[in-house]
Amino acid sequence: MSLGDEHGHGDLARADDDAYGGQTRTRLPDTTGDIYGGARRTGRSSTRGLITVVAVVVLLIAAIAIANRSGGGDSGATDSRAGDHAPKAAATAPTGRQPVTTKKDGIPAGFAHDEQGAQSAAANYAVALGSTDMFKKDTRHLIVDRLYTPEAAAELQGPMDEAYSADFLARMGLDANGDAPAGSTFVSRVIPVGTSVQQYTGTDAKVAVWYVGLIGMSAKNSTDPVTSSWKTWTFDLSWSQGDWKIVSDTQQNGPAPVPGDDKAATSDEIRKATEEYGGFTYAR
Repeated sequence: MSLGDEHGHGDLARADDDAYGGQTRTRLPDTTGDIYGGARRTGRSSTRGLITVVAVVVLLIAAIAIANRSGGGDSGATDSRAGDHAPKAAATAPTGRQPVTTKKDGIPAGFAHDEQGAQSAAANYAVALGSTDMFKKDTRHLIVDRLYTPEAAAELQGPMDEAYSADFLARMGLDANGDAPAGSTFVSRVIPVGTSVQQYTGTDAKVAVWYVGLIGMSAKNSTDPVTSSWKTWTFDLSWSQGDWKIVSDTQQNGPAPVPGDDKAATSDEIRKATEEYGGFTYAR
């Protein structure tokens, strides 16, 4: 269920794994002659014009600085009186819904009944479904019952138990209970990059979550080291029982960016990062 076909989710959701690919081209501007010696010299009139422009810019910066000093106190008072009203559009001001503050069984809950709430729900649900808790039967059942509609959860529990079989867990380096060997750390995370509303009617929504996933075993002699993958997880949501619930979901590969030249971390560095860096509650 988590992180695509490696976890058996692709077969259950009948995901359409369309691979993304391509090449990146860089087009340089055409030049003739020496780029330093090809420019035409200008006379004194151009020099005087440049001095005038610089002077105007300096005066403008000074005016802005004075305006900011004189208006600083009032802006703070205005923000304190804003209360729960949406902030005004500005380059440095946050926009959209605030993260939910309530959780049920450790999973964010109580999302807004609008498009932004549906996006927030989808992002947080992807995180829960991509966690290591999905590899343990008890917590997996809890997550599925919490996130899906009752009808969808009832249909999924059996097939998902078969997908997370003892043989599958063994291939991931886990025992039959989903636990990693002593001295090893199993990593499974979903990190949403963005969300997109594809359909919305008020009672139903289709939301796509673009994410990067981490999965693998962090151990010195691991044959399945932690790797990353890029996927898009699409959720069909329904407003039910005062919150957004999943009716069905599918995954597909990509879009994946061109890999960088980053040096791969050691297993110990990955283990420490997994233990030290917690996750987020997402809001759109």
